Amino acid sequence: MLEISLLNDLAVFSRNHCVAICATLIPLILLVTIQTLLLTFWQRTTTALFTSVMIASGLVMALFIHVSTWFVIGVIHPVTFILATLGSVCLVVNWAAVAWRQWGGRSPQKLLNPYLKPMQF
Repeated sequence: MLEISLLNDLAVFSRNHCVAICATLIPLILLVTIQTLLLTFWQRTTTALFTSVMIASGLVMALFIHVSTWFVIGVIHPVTFILATLGSVCLVVNWAAVAWRQWGGRSPQKLLNPYLKPMQF
């Protein structure tokens, strides 16, 4: 079990380096979410899609933990809610792409051109 002092030190580190953490996590989350959408659109392998979704989910969880350190000490600002909303939206979009793939949703390419054959890899 983690010691309370270790958790406290990690929370202090997170708050002290907030700009660097947010400047890294937010673009990464957005890029990986866009990658997930492109993998779904291009009908790449399920393994590639799951890998992208799991990376995005891990990054979003790191963002949630970072935001929660601010909530714990009572810092309630619009920025914290915006970051939490951004993470939630990206999480929903990523898992919606998995659901779309698993439940046999029509490919966006087929909707645009029904005669287009999917790429084989």
